[in-house]
Amino acid sequence: MTWHFTEDPAAFRAAAGALLAAEPARNTGVLTLVDTAGRLGWWTEPDGRVTGVLAVAVPGEPVLGTVTPEAARALASPPDLFGKPDLFGDEGVTVVRGETAAVEAFAEATGRPWTATVRMRLFRLGTLTPPDPAPAGRARVATAADIPLVAAWAREFVRDIGEEPGEDYTGPVTERISDGRLILWEEDGGRPVSMACFSPVAEGRSRVHLVYTPPAARGRGHAAGATTAASRAALAAGAAQVLLFADLANPTSNALYRRLGYRPVAEHLTVGFTGR
Repeated sequence: MTWHFTEDPAAFRAAAGALLAAEPARNTGVLTLVDTAGRLGWWTEPDGRVTGVLAVAVPGEPVLGTVTPEAARALASPPDLFGKPDLFGDEGVTVVRGETAAVEAFAEATGRPWTATVRMRLFRLGTLTPPDPAPAGRARVATAADIPLVAAWAREFVRDIGEEPGEDYTGPVTERISDGRLILWEEDGGRPVSMACFSPVAEGRSRVHLVYTPPAARGRGHAAGATTAASRAALAAGAAQVLLFADLANPTSNALYRRLGYRPVAEHLTVGFTGR
């Protein structure tokens, strides 16, 4: 049983392709990063089966896929981590994300102080159930004219989920809008009041994200309308599985997604290390 690492996405897919195809939902974070990650890894059992994967797109911040607690502890052991400080970056691991059991096993095995920063639940769409009654307004695909507004909303979305916003979200927002993947819900008068986005289809799955409604427009079903529209668009783009993450600390969004037909898959955790 051991970890293997590469910087080559083709080599990674050749080694871990069967697992990625069998568990695209649980490996959604890794699948999103395959082509941009600086380091990719897979865990093999004694019989050669691959049962775990990871990706490192930001130095020091591994994203774990279907990693068992045993594999997570092995990853954090001195021969695999601290004996090779460049495995995840010059400073070692600073943040780790993934399914809760694996992340906790990794964090505890390092022997370092750590803090849970974000707890999420991964959902997968069953049968889409639009809100009834439907919220007032309509969905439309965002255009270039919406970039300043959506970039500002993206910043507030990041703040709402408890992370520190970056300086500028114009680039990522522009890409999503150019691809036709960002949906706005607008009131009958044409004023945008909510948004949702869906990721490109990969390995048969797409993830709805950036679901945001500014505080003044909340409580009127706009997020339900935007999420439904983004989910439909992902299905129309060819997704066999539509996924999304919800903050466990937000019971309103968790209940909303269940009403729309999303079902829980796994709980996820992000931890930050506070010392050596």
